[in-house]
Amino acid sequence: MTTLSCGIDFGTSNSSIAIDNAGEISLVPVENGQVTIPSAIFFQRDDNKAFYGRNAVNLFFDRKQGRFMRSLKRVLGTPLMKHGTVVNGTTMNFSTIISSFLRTLKAKADAEAGQEIEHVVMGRPVHFIDQSPEADAQAQAELLEIARRIGFKHIEFQFEPIAAAFAHEAKLTGEKLAIVADLGGGTSDFTVIRLSNQAARKNDRSSDILANTGVRVGGNDFDKDLSLAAIMPELGYRSHYGEKNLEVPLKPFHDLAEWSRVNFLYTPKLIMQTRQLLFQSHDKKRYKRLLSVLENETGHTVLAATEGAKIALTNVDTYETPFDFVEPDFFIPIKRTLFEESIRGEVDKIIASATECLQNAGVRKQDIDLVILTGGSTEVPLVQAEFKRLFPNAAIADENKLSSVGLGLAYDSQNKFGKTAERKIETV
Repeated sequence: MTTLSCGIDFGTSNSSIAIDNAGEISLVPVENGQVTIPSAIFFQRDDNKAFYGRNAVNLFFDRKQGRFMRSLKRVLGTPLMKHGTVVNGTTMNFSTIISSFLRTLKAKADAEAGQEIEHVVMGRPVHFIDQSPEADAQAQAELLEIARRIGFKHIEFQFEPIAAAFAHEAKLTGEKLAIVADLGGGTSDFTVIRLSNQAARKNDRSSDILANTGVRVGGNDFDKDLSLAAIMPELGYRSHYGEKNLEVPLKPFHDLAEWSRVNFLYTPKLIMQTRQLLFQSHDKKRYKRLLSVLENETGHTVLAATEGAKIALTNVDTYETPFDFVEPDFFIPIKRTLFEESIRGEVDKIIASATECLQNAGVRKQDIDLVILTGGSTEVPLVQAEFKRLFPNAAIADENKLSSVGLGLAYDSQNKFGKTAERKIETV
């Protein structure tokens, strides 16, 4: 009897699930034939019915009434997991919300396999929370409990960059010393690992994994930096008010620039404060735009436009970003140079973490044969340029950026749980 197992990549921005069915590894179509799904939920206002992925995104941007949520992974290990949130007037904890999303992925995999899958390798970043081992352990414990809640009985964890390496290793001939750079929406993780087709068959890969590092920086941080540099100033960021020429409160702008904070902005108190400051504003035209966003609850639309600009600047030097939902015929031109200046500090942190990984592994950058880039943030031209500069002699592998971690987790599940059900399984 063959043990059915799977790997789940629960990402900050996108998620996927892949199964090992009788030794065949494959990604599961999770939404309209797509093998990745945005990590997004929309709770309908009338009955709190949940919609997921692209469906959730479309409902929100079609201005349907309800609560939209993204970047849920960033809540793991934080006090918000215990405090919960109010969804359409109902208090709901984040464990329930995340379970709801991941249960849909499991249901798709069960249907694909034709039976319930009980064995899973869950992906995790090297650090859920930077410089806090206690919070990091808490985040994994919370994800473990969620996996149990949705029906898994045998649960293991694997670092996401290691999983990405396993996905690429399946196609290798010969041996390579590789560094994996997994740049997702919320974290950037790195692994130095020896890869070969022969090593892929080993159950224990600890001797091949030379080092892991990670930093809590990702595509969402790029969005925030771009928003504060190019977009929030057009909504009155750092403008002044009153006879004393005071700077307007900055917190609403910072929250408006972060996916996980937007939903906390639409309070009567903040809207009233913004209206009062508008009367004293020295830049009423721009500050009025902030009030419009708060009153119409279009913060996620602002962030989506920011993300769209980030993606567009991958291929163009200047992008006219549409904000006509705030004000008729309102566009903000953004140059790639401004975007790159705004994220320079974050990219420096990413490169520093990659360099630390090399140092911890005891290898030189010229020793690296292969750089594996995975995660949507590796599309950013500045990021690609920095890795090519750091590893000028290495081959670059960047296919399947959004799905390689899920595939690799399924390969790892094959090794961890064995080929037959008779093999002893240790439950986490």
